[in-house]
Amino acid sequence: MLTEFNSLPDEARIWIYQCNRTFTEDEVAELRTRISAFLEEWTAHGSQLQAGFKIPYNRFIVIGLDQSQSAASGCSIDASVHFIQNLEKIYDVDLLDRMNVSFKQGKFIAYKDLKEFKKMVKNKAVSRQTIVFNNLINNKAEFEDFWEVPMEESWHSRFL
Repeated sequence: MLTEFNSLPDEARIWIYQCNRTFTEDEVAELRTRISAFLEEWTAHGSQLQAGFKIPYNRFIVIGLDQSQSAASGCSIDASVHFIQNLEKIYDVDLLDRMNVSFKQGKFIAYKDLKEFKKMVKNKAVSRQTIVFNNLINNKAEFEDFWEVPMEESWHSRFL
């Protein structure tokens, strides 16, 4: 069952998929339709899942699930991953590659593979204060408070 992302409880489970490029406005409109349709039908062992989504910066797909109603099962998580893989094919993008880093460079969102990002740290092309996107967070409260943070406050700090 589709619900408004902002109405999800702080404990709602979160999955973040970062894109290797910015989606166009037309693509975002299509994505909203596709994701809404998927979440309307998303179930776990026959029970409707109460979930919502956001597409921040036209660059990330964030799905939240209120597990107090029904928890995700292995099959429902597999279904969501299959859905994301299908989006990758439709839009010719990478959404599941966790070995990449997204960070702010001025008003732009940069996307680099981990090896390149490490080089940027070494060459001081990014600093402790560079805003990075911590896509390893687990719930909505963490998403709101710790998703966009200075590198020194994220797991990325191990590269400093």
